[in-house]
Amino acid sequence: MHAMQVALCYVNKFAKSRCGPTHALIIETNEEADPLAKEGVRMARDILLVVDHGVAAEGEEREPFLLFPHLYGIFIWLLWGSKASSGKLPPGPRRIPILGNLLDLGDKPHKSLAELAKTHGPLMSLKLGSLTTIVVSSAAMAKEVLQNHDLTFSNRTIGDALRVNQHDEVGLPWMPVSPLWRTLRKVCSSHFFSNKKLDAHQYLRRKKIEELLSYVHKHCRAGEAINIGQAAFNSSINLLSDTVFSKDLVDPNSKDAQAFKHTVCSIMEEGGKTNLADYFPVLRKIDPQGVRRRMSIHLTKLLNLVEKMFDERLHLRKEHGSIASDDVLDALLDIIEDNLVELNKTHLTHLLGVLFVAGTDTTSVSLEWAMAELLHNPQVLQKAQVELKKTIGKGNQVEESDIARLPYLQAIVKETVRMHPPLPLLLPRRAGADVEIHGFRIPEGSQVLVNAWAIGRDPDVWENPECFTPERFLGLEIDVKGRNFELIPFGAGRRICPGLPLAMRMLHLMLGSLINNFDWKIEGGVMNMEEKFGISLQKAEPLRAIPIPLV
Repeated sequence: MHAMQVALCYVNKFAKSRCGPTHALIIETNEEADPLAKEGVRMARDILLVVDHGVAAEGEEREPFLLFPHLYGIFIWLLWGSKASSGKLPPGPRRIPILGNLLDLGDKPHKSLAELAKTHGPLMSLKLGSLTTIVVSSAAMAKEVLQNHDLTFSNRTIGDALRVNQHDEVGLPWMPVSPLWRTLRKVCSSHFFSNKKLDAHQYLRRKKIEELLSYVHKHCRAGEAINIGQAAFNSSINLLSDTVFSKDLVDPNSKDAQAFKHTVCSIMEEGGKTNLADYFPVLRKIDPQGVRRRMSIHLTKLLNLVEKMFDERLHLRKEHGSIASDDVLDALLDIIEDNLVELNKTHLTHLLGVLFVAGTDTTSVSLEWAMAELLHNPQVLQKAQVELKKTIGKGNQVEESDIARLPYLQAIVKETVRMHPPLPLLLPRRAGADVEIHGFRIPEGSQVLVNAWAIGRDPDVWENPECFTPERFLGLEIDVKGRNFELIPFGAGRRICPGLPLAMRMLHLMLGSLINNFDWKIEGGVMNMEEKFGISLQKAEPLRAIPIPLV
């Protein structure tokens, strides 16, 4: 307790001086000092580092003394929460006071956690500030969490940024498992992702692929490079908006398309950031890094757009009566007006917002990585083009009925999501009760992270896991539907991504059509394969490639 008192003394001195955060880190003590006093100094440095990191990260100036009550709050939280609990936690790296293992995450947490797992094992515990976190890094451990104990881990750990607009309560990926959650899942299945609905909307996907190829042909004739991710995003967003609203949401040639993609990518980026308010709840009121504020801006912009579409259709229905339409929006409005289920406009606005984010970002990111790997491995591209030429003929658009006859194209898609899963860390789960897994206790309330990126590169499962080798999947009975835990880019169990069937169809259609109609070369001749971490795993630099007529 002496060390804690020393630390509080130093923090109090800092607050009274109102010095800048950086100056607060130069607390020193002499060599002869009491060891407990040294520990107190170290704790003070750590807690002030929290403030310094939070402010410096965003370049925002704040009066340090305003943070002082929250610093005391962190001490009290950790003092009362640091008592040893019964049961043995999984092994993990050494923790520093206050911060725990936060500094171990780095700017690419999926890679940092994969490295730590090499030392501490596939079931690993960390302390991220005040939050006990369990990291899963193998197929066997993922099966324990996502299948054997699926119900216990069915709810989410909610980040502070996701509480804006009550999104944690009505947003499908984040809301707790409940009758409302089940109803929204059923709506997704019956109106979007069932095989019957997907087959009925094949004509829309065919139309969007035709428009994509027309866009690429235009740039091909001009010898201009294309932003592959942006082009895929435009096709995906217009497919969804045509399905829901019977209209395109963006013009591929306008700046509005880029602005909309920026909004979606910003939501994914802010949602994936290491946010101090998530690990020190007493900091939520001040939002030290501004993550919640920025998320509110981006999410509100998206929800306002969806709500505008709702209001326009409601006005038309009021003026002209029920409108005969084959789109999803009319079907959803019928559900509300007929009181068929307990849903309202807010639920459906958030649902469509989620679909526009998840259905566009993950698909476009995966296509961009697939094209990047093909350009990085030209022998794979050539082999895929040979298969397409023999099966459907050079220069033809891939149809959905063709996919089953293109095993190498399927293998390329699987290899892409193995190496570059759309979500490197699956959305966090929360332990609903104490659970024992392989002799280790997972405490109630702890956060559970499944590292899909590490699982996809596990050398005990995959030969030469760092090499892009689609051949590994030929003749192998493995898919991405959550049944094979060595490949779970879309999750597994009751929380598996509901949009998986549509995403896989679009990936095969876009990728196959792009490489069966064009050859490609990288703009500038050099490609950066570095990643940028967020909820989704984007390329650090967008892939720009020049389409060339296929000879």
